[in-house]
Amino acid sequence: MTTFALIGAGPGLGLACARRFGAAGHSVALVSRSAEHLNGLTGQLERDGIRARGFTADVLDPASLTTALQEAAEVLGPIEILQYSPVPRADFMKPVLDTDADDLDAPLAFSVKGPLTCVNAVLSGMRALGRGTLLFVNGGSAVRPHPERAGTSIAFAAESAYAAMLHDALADENIHASQLIIPGAISPESVHSSPDVLADRLYALHTDRGGFRHYAEPMPD
Repeated sequence: MTTFALIGAGPGLGLACARRFGAAGHSVALVSRSAEHLNGLTGQLERDGIRARGFTADVLDPASLTTALQEAAEVLGPIEILQYSPVPRADFMKPVLDTDADDLDAPLAFSVKGPLTCVNAVLSGMRALGRGTLLFVNGGSAVRPHPERAGTSIAFAAESAYAAMLHDALADENIHASQLIIPGAISPESVHSSPDVLADRLYALHTDRGGFRHYAEPMPD
């Protein structure tokens, strides 16, 4: 049994993705800062018959991410799918004219150093399996920068560039990197961007392995 590792586990999209990949037969490793939060999520998954464990780590702390992913592989089995989808902090979204160099430290650590650390932690295991999937989930500012959300616009663009390079560099090794852009809010009532619909979409990106960038719904004008 291989493992689906989710960075940024939460009760909405994260839980829906964990259920979708768990229902397909993968063990589920949930990574978040709060052990109490993780206990609640893993309990829900276990009641659904899904093998799941929580691992505490902070995406701004590379060492904790590496340790969490190494422990997940040891406890649950090799990581075949990594999904990086933590929710950015509100203070990353200052207007561009109010943003200085120091304001970019945390967003870039969150959206560039975090993903790079996670990929480096799981890549050798994917190579040993002979397959793997790297899923990156971003908001619309990754492709259309928003002047009122400078930190995430800059950092998401950098994350997008990194993920696109991975898509090209790893294709010959049967390791697929893919990005899902969610332009609007995630809502249970949304036709295209409800947690369950998005979870199905992300699972399809893992199985279909076609192209790099995909959109949950059309970008508004």
